[in-house]
Amino acid sequence: MSFQLFGLPVSRGVAIGRAVLVASSRVDVAHYFVDDARVEDEIGRLRVARDAVAGELSLLKRDMPAEAPAELAALLDVHLMLLHDDSLTGATKQWIVERHYNAEWALSAQLEVLARQFDEMEDDYLRERKADLEQVVERLLRALAHGPDASFSPAPAVGARDFAGEDPLVLVANDIAPADMLHFKGGVFTGFVTDVGGRTSHTAIVARSLDIPAVVGAREASRIIRQDDWVIIDGDNGVVIVDPSPIVLEEYRFRQRQAELERQKLARLRHTPAVTLDGERVELLANIELPADAAAALEAGALGVGLFRSEFLFMNRGGELPGEDEQFEAYRAAVEAMNGLPVTIRTVDIGADKPLDRMSASELRHEHALNPALGLRAIRWSLSEPGMFRQQLRAILRASAYGKVRLLIPMVAHLSEAKLTMEALARAKQQLADAGKPFVDIEVGAMIEVPAAVLMLPAFLRYFDFVSLGTNDLIQYTLAIDRADEAVAHLYDPWHPAVLGLIASTIQQARAAGKHVSVCGEMAGDPAFTETLLGMGLRSFSMHPAQIAAIKQRILRSDARRCSASVRDLLLGGAGVPMEPAQRASTRNG
Repeated sequence: MSFQLFGLPVSRGVAIGRAVLVASSRVDVAHYFVDDARVEDEIGRLRVARDAVAGELSLLKRDMPAEAPAELAALLDVHLMLLHDDSLTGATKQWIVERHYNAEWALSAQLEVLARQFDEMEDDYLRERKADLEQVVERLLRALAHGPDASFSPAPAVGARDFAGEDPLVLVANDIAPADMLHFKGGVFTGFVTDVGGRTSHTAIVARSLDIPAVVGAREASRIIRQDDWVIIDGDNGVVIVDPSPIVLEEYRFRQRQAELERQKLARLRHTPAVTLDGERVELLANIELPADAAAALEAGALGVGLFRSEFLFMNRGGELPGEDEQFEAYRAAVEAMNGLPVTIRTVDIGADKPLDRMSASELRHEHALNPALGLRAIRWSLSEPGMFRQQLRAILRASAYGKVRLLIPMVAHLSEAKLTMEALARAKQQLADAGKPFVDIEVGAMIEVPAAVLMLPAFLRYFDFVSLGTNDLIQYTLAIDRADEAVAHLYDPWHPAVLGLIASTIQQARAAGKHVSVCGEMAGDPAFTETLLGMGLRSFSMHPAQIAAIKQRILRSDARRCSASVRDLLLGGAGVPMEPAQRASTRNG
């Protein structure tokens, strides 16, 4: 009997195949106390398990095929970093010593502590890193339960090719770890379905990098779908169809063939300049989290990096911040990998909603009782830690000696923040000059993420060389909507007239002042908004590398003058009056 499941569409296209189920990676945990004489033995068991898992992950990284996407190596590095993070293994040891828990119980207890911290993070990308933490813990638990070899990923209950013959295969799982992806790689699976995950989860990132259709967050998919069921994965609409009828199957096979032809056409656009029908040239940039992501940006035809999220270097370090040299090496690696193309590095966007493991559990609970989105974060946090801030500024400045670097300051809302940032930058330059370390003068930009920044823009533009619109936060702060709160998430509306008005105002003011302006939020990579942003005057978009080809195609088919006229009508017609759903759909469809 045919039925449908619904989840989040995170990687476009259609996949059709027989289901290969991976058993849930959750591990049953024994709970018992150990006496004083066995405490050291339990700590030893934990150490042996950690070393075994570290060896496995290192081996996977060493033997990674040359054609594997850079994201896989980066995510393996994340798992190794978490594995050696003192907030995981060190704190687990404390549970054993102080509470006399057995190693498995102690590990599970610490996972609960850290998981709560991740759940309270406001940033989607960082919040979904909880899945990486859970996978590392599950590997440790398997190693503890069955010895070092057990830390390897579970295999399908039946050999994939043993039962499917030449039929295409799709993978169905509760979740898929990056290391598991390597085990399942090699063209065996044409699509993925997971019970959990979001648009910025690691499964979504890898699926997009491999250009494989995927649906995540499909709830009970791995429990409802049976081994060997025929499954259709509609990665465009977030639909999973199980045991489809012959008519539906043929319809999706036709869509699959059409999608393949479209993919081939898009691939040919890689070196085609993004120019509108009326001759307006548009700059397409990439958003990256790690230096290794630069390779994917170049492969996609990006003209540079519009956003390097540096906070990734600061997270999950057991309270230890990265030093200047460590940061410098990471920034330099990204700059050199881009072969002279510009790299925009955002200073650390971290704070109350993104803890650095430097506070006790009770202090963290106190901090998170406050509203994290309105707390000490981004540039506010950096200015409260002047030593750390100057250290990061020096590292970024040093990287500028190896290519074109731009500095981006997040969540600027006050003129005093602009002034203090410029003073800190001047001190960092002086310190480098005194030390005889090379650097060049770099452009400094402001992230426009709060309505106050839009209203203050004329003053800000006296201090900053460019601006970058962070539309995700701008929407959240404009509409007073917590994106992580399911009760109000439906009110998070990028098409709200107030949001469109603020975006248009920012673009127009920046261009009138002769300053470069870009959009690096999710809207930049959504083809539904391309013509609207073009019509507002935007000529620089920054997005996930996998989205560049589709946006470029939309630009090549657009007339900027006509888009501008349409946007004028949209803004005038919507001033203070929300559009009806039919109007909104019409605008999306151009």
